[in-house]
Amino acid sequence: MSFGTIFFIVLAAIVLFQLRNVLGRRTGHERPPFDPYSRPERPREEVAGNGANGNVVTLPQRRGSEEGEGYARVSYEAVDKVAKPGSALNVELRRIRDADPNFEPGEFLEGAKVAYEMIVNGFADGDRQLLKNLLSAEVYDGFERAIAERERLGQRMQSSFIGIDDAAIISAELKDREALVTVLIVSQLISSVQDASGAVLDGDPETVVEVRDIWTFARDTRSRDPNWKLVGTESEES
Repeated sequence: MSFGTIFFIVLAAIVLFQLRNVLGRRTGHERPPFDPYSRPERPREEVAGNGANGNVVTLPQRRGSEEGEGYARVSYEAVDKVAKPGSALNVELRRIRDADPNFEPGEFLEGAKVAYEMIVNGFADGDRQLLKNLLSAEVYDGFERAIAERERLGQRMQSSFIGIDDAAIISAELKDREALVTVLIVSQLISSVQDASGAVLDGDPETVVEVRDIWTFARDTRSRDPNWKLVGTESEES
């Protein structure tokens, strides 16, 4: 994965600027950081729309905007593309979009996939700085302990990220100012842990395996920081 300009790395400079956004877990290696969930803030005129499709509501602008107590029109069309109208998921995604009119579920999902690969690779490579930029403090502490233990034992993780087969937003919630979006990601990886002599301790350096991860990203919707961070991880049995 939050998470603003939340869809990542084009240039090294943009990569560093847009990095912290998203998503932490166990198998894989990564590439340099950038912000997967972020995208340039659109002019208010573009956000407005004319309401012709009936899928638009009017709500107060966020405080601090140049229009003060003015109003902006927010379309739910992007939300309806990823969650069936009337479903619990749709309702929560609409609430997040109400709080942050720049939130686009489809773009967020693309960012989450990029962040996922970065985090998986970063964990395998032991890239603490990259992980710190993308993970919440609590998730980072867990990753860091696993990397430190690997180093203490003289072990190394060898990993190849093959690709993502599927990704979908499965739940969302707005808690006060914090937006939480949970994504199921199905990926293909080659991963193994080896000791100092090169003997395989876990996994298989030649076999592609399917991994199903459920990651939750979070972002303060009132923050000027457009980045999302990974705040929760679990695995789903395939």
